[in-house]
Amino acid sequence: MSEPFNNKVAESGLITLDLASFIPVNEIVLFDIKPYLFMELILKEKDFRAALSALDWTQYQDKIVGIYCSTDAIIPMWANMLIVSALTPFAKGVYFGDEPKVRERVLLENIALLNTDTYADQRIVVKGCGDTPIGEAAYIAITQKLQPTVKSIMYGEPCSTVPVYKKKA
Repeated sequence: MSEPFNNKVAESGLITLDLASFIPVNEIVLFDIKPYLFMELILKEKDFRAALSALDWTQYQDKIVGIYCSTDAIIPMWANMLIVSALTPFAKGVYFGDEPKVRERVLLENIALLNTDTYADQRIVVKGCGDTPIGEAAYIAITQKLQPTVKSIMYGEPCSTVPVYKKKA
């Protein structure tokens, strides 16, 4: 008679944390300032304000918006502020940068919002492989967020981990 199979990984008490779960679920769209510039290089305040007031801002409803300029123009700070003030009633969030920068920023904000109480004195494995690429900043942020609370942090998969942190006894 064969002995029952024991799944030692399942019995280990390890909690796997997949950083992909912190990636924003809302659509990220970009607002390029370039089309609103005279000759795609110069910001004329009167024309810029008129163009913004004529824009249908509802297209940004519940989306995460990244403001950027795809041309090498000097954009005054107040121009970004005007765009944000128009987007705020509609967008889920407004950031400066292209899509990868915005995605990373929202990912880091979501990590910062993590309630670590549920991980108190637990052994955590931060998943290391996945279909979605996760930047180094997220791994740094999750380590800083979890370290004061958890018993240990490991990197990888539950069957093959790299120890990162262990609370002193």
